[in-house]
Amino acid sequence: MLRRELIAFRSRLAPMSPPPPRRILVLFAALVCAAVSAHGRLLSPDGLPGSASSDAALRLPSEQQQQQPAPLRAAGEEGCEMTYGFLPCTTTAGGNLFLALAYGFLMFKAATYLSAGSELLLEILGPGIVGGLFLPILGALPDALLILVSGISGTKEVAQSQVLIGMGLLAGSTVMLLTVLWGSCVVVGKCDLTEDSTPIDSRDTKRFSLFGSGVSTDLQTSYAARIMAISVLPFIVVQIPKILRLHSGQRLTILLGFIVAVLLLITYCLYQIFQPWIQRRKLEYSRLKHVMSGLLRHAQKHAFGRLFHDDGTPNVPVIEKLFHKIDLDNDGRIERGEIQAFIVGVQFEDIDLDSNLAADQVMADFDRSQNSFIEKGEFVDGVLRWLEEAKRAVVASGAYSKKFMEDFHATARDEHAALLNKDEEDGEAIENRTWTCFKAVLLLLLGAAMAAAFADPLVDAVHNFSSATSIPSFFISFIAMPLATNSSEAVSAIIFASRKKQRTLSLTFSEVYGGVTMNNTLCLAVFLALVYLRGLTWDFSSEVLVIFLVCIIMGLFTSFRTKFPLWTCFVAFLLYPLSLLMVYILDYKFGWS
Repeated sequence: MLRRELIAFRSRLAPMSPPPPRRILVLFAALVCAAVSAHGRLLSPDGLPGSASSDAALRLPSEQQQQQPAPLRAAGEEGCEMTYGFLPCTTTAGGNLFLALAYGFLMFKAATYLSAGSELLLEILGPGIVGGLFLPILGALPDALLILVSGISGTKEVAQSQVLIGMGLLAGSTVMLLTVLWGSCVVVGKCDLTEDSTPIDSRDTKRFSLFGSGVSTDLQTSYAARIMAISVLPFIVVQIPKILRLHSGQRLTILLGFIVAVLLLITYCLYQIFQPWIQRRKLEYSRLKHVMSGLLRHAQKHAFGRLFHDDGTPNVPVIEKLFHKIDLDNDGRIERGEIQAFIVGVQFEDIDLDSNLAADQVMADFDRSQNSFIEKGEFVDGVLRWLEEAKRAVVASGAYSKKFMEDFHATARDEHAALLNKDEEDGEAIENRTWTCFKAVLLLLLGAAMAAAFADPLVDAVHNFSSATSIPSFFISFIAMPLATNSSEAVSAIIFASRKKQRTLSLTFSEVYGGVTMNNTLCLAVFLALVYLRGLTWDFSSEVLVIFLVCIIMGLFTSFRTKFPLWTCFVAFLLYPLSLLMVYILDYKFGWS
């Protein structure tokens, strides 16, 4: 019976819309099957065909409700409402947990597609309007959509109940970025500290020394932290009636808070457009990555030998042979002119590479002693670092095959597409650029469509799970939903931090602060507009206090310093459980809610 009902259900869906991509179709079919199973009931042990118990076969919620007698539905449990009229739903805790995980995974994929499309768009069009305006908005789109659908539908009472999910996501996302993710990046990116607390890039011999290891950022990153701290201003505006204990004016302050949030959002985007230092760092790193991948590919192709042994360990003699090949005067060290000559000799046929700029970047990356020469040990260490980078960048082709270096070079070349000389592109470069542009648009459309489609079902599943388990929806959304919308950003940030360099760490922390700034402006503006237009009650003092304290503490902590020993990660980590505890005490012990 389950099989017939499922086939009939899917046949009713078929004419409604064209089939989604293959992976999404498979996942959606699994979601329907599991949700139906989670909501169904088993036959009783003594149930016989044709008996009353045989009608208890697994059914969709709407069909179960239709088969219940009217008096039973009036006095008994209330059936659930399927989102869009066809997505599965359930009233059980286990079923809603599964649905929340499934829809959360789909929102995670949507965020991943948006992030990948944004990066490709940045490579094609470069920084400026794209990097300063569209990328921050696209990055915050999943959170903004979830906040919007949390209170846009249903009656005012339902919206007031579900809007807690939006506030939980807003608070949870901000707190997670500044505590768990920030602390994790310090742990992953830590390097040895000198006596004056200056980290030594790529050297991590002191392990988990609280004062002997740490990270550093550049001055621009501290500016980003200050901008993040300033972005809490709309929260203060909205809380004015509560702070002054006024009995009126809350609706007006919500409108003022919305206006302030929008103005801050516009100001931040304009600042990003005219000061695109974050985007420039990405492009500089992609240029260096492309140069190094070309050098390694050249070394392996021109009879220097394989760069890896069969057991996967680096082939140091081959690396040393490459060093002597570049060292033209055989004085045991490589000068800038020699590395530039080698880069010119490699002949990067796929782009018109600026050999002067490339030589400067290679010297800066390899010359740890800063004596304007690359010693043999520095060269070997630098190549080993890039071989590890190649392992992380290319997984599918087999780590130690000849094709491995080709794939790494192709990946680096694609990331470096934005640096193509637009005036002297050849036909192949234009074709690659066109395909990259098409791929970026496709990923952005797919990510936006998935985020828009599955935001409402995810909010419904979280709300129903909260009702079934009596767990406040705020805490569920605070802990779980940021994992769905921010996981791709978190993974990217940790990977960048693992390079253990000030440049990449600065980029990592700048993006963390930028994500929080977008939460405090764009996402809060959406939330305030929702509360104002639907006439909802503003009763989120404890949540606002948590966001304010975490942003101010971390903002002040990171605005006036650029060096962070390992012990600072514990400050960030402790703020996460303290935030949850503070909301619980204020709402359930002091009655703030």
